[in-house]
Amino acid sequence: MDAFDVVVVGAGPAGENAADYAIRGSSRTAALVESGLVGGECSYYACMPSKALLRPLDVRAAAIHLGGLPDHLDVDTAALLARRDSWVSDYVDQGQVSWAEEAGISVVRGTGRLAGERTVEVTGPEGTRTLHARHAVVLATGSRPVVPEFLKPALPWGSRDATGIVEVPSSIAVVGGGVVACEASRWLAALGARVTMLVRGRRLLTRFEPFVSDLVAAGLAAEGVDIRFGVRLTAADRPDASDTGLGRVHGGPVRLAAADGSESIHAEVLVATGRTPARDDLGLDSVGLSPADLDGPLPQWLYLAGDISGAAPLTHWGKYQARLVGDRIAARAEGRTPPAEPPGVPVPQVVFTDPQVTTVGLTAAQAGEAGHRIRTAQVPVSSTGGVMLLRDDATGTAQLVIDDETNTVLGATFVGPDLAELLHSATIAITAKVPIDVLWHAVPSYPTASELWLRLLDSDREATR
Repeated sequence: MDAFDVVVVGAGPAGENAADYAIRGSSRTAALVESGLVGGECSYYACMPSKALLRPLDVRAAAIHLGGLPDHLDVDTAALLARRDSWVSDYVDQGQVSWAEEAGISVVRGTGRLAGERTVEVTGPEGTRTLHARHAVVLATGSRPVVPEFLKPALPWGSRDATGIVEVPSSIAVVGGGVVACEASRWLAALGARVTMLVRGRRLLTRFEPFVSDLVAAGLAAEGVDIRFGVRLTAADRPDASDTGLGRVHGGPVRLAAADGSESIHAEVLVATGRTPARDDLGLDSVGLSPADLDGPLPQWLYLAGDISGAAPLTHWGKYQARLVGDRIAARAEGRTPPAEPPGVPVPQVVFTDPQVTTVGLTAAQAGEAGHRIRTAQVPVSSTGGVMLLRDDATGTAQLVIDDETNTVLGATFVGPDLAELLHSATIAITAKVPIDVLWHAVPSYPTASELWLRLLDSDREATR
């Protein structure tokens, strides 16, 4: 049996950070157990490849909509996919393995399962290995995509196929209306696929403010995406379905049937209907736990980090959780009181559509449901010269959700071109609970997109006089 101070199952961003923070600056040891690529979903199949594909499209869109530059720019498919390949290191994880080793973290290849208290059994290419954790075990196994049962025989694309695209289908149905569906539809359309989004509900991005859906839908339509709302699929049929490899068309045309009796045929189908925490086959029963028990109090030696926790399935949020977990493990190992986590930490998120969606904290509906008495301030992004200088045709909406009692910001949403960099200022304002009358003295530079803060505060000032 090999002994480490900390054993982390799952070497994605959350697992890497938990291991690093648990041993950093000490003589403690840590092992990262991983059956796939060290770096996880984000590095190779999600965040990094998707943004590598999307950023050139953002630049292209900005150039097309700026006077003084060509009004048409072709997408170089080979070059765009080569950029993706560079950012995923051609699906080789040696760089991240080297980082782990330099940080004093041992990488153990294989599938890890609990085999008792502070014990992890790893089944790998060289057989079975048992690891003992002196202080803690961290489960950081991430999440897995949810695929409706009736679609599985058709071997549809998942998000990995979309980011790892090798063969561009002539047409593709994108099932879903969330972040993955919206972002993937952009690059699929730009690469030349005829994209049809099949959305069960009546809105895109339903967790965000209602106005977000209309703005994003208009942007996608302008990029050639056909969006069909209110479509409930019931059946799928595909001849010669075959696992042809990552990002390749998986067989013949797919026939999709909907509840209203309509049918459609597509060369490929991408299922983007959400993800669920990866809690299966973790050996939880060996310590008297079930997957559902992970939502409650855990033994002091057992921790969760990242998507497995059921919290916001975002890389930066998982890494934040992991830093807290690592700090707690370090504190307990050193006989210190673990640091407290402040309540109500806001979750920031960017959706890289055109226009971009930038949001943090509570929507107006969520704030009301939480019992806050609120008011909102809303302005068009075209109200600032700084935003209009970014795009001659800039459209979008900015909104603050403000607590009437504390006069502080509870939530912020910015929809418009290249507004992602406004997100952190909003996150700071919410986290620090900065009063509106103090924010008034944070002067934005002219002419920049940050002027939206002035317009929002000015709007709120006029409304509350």
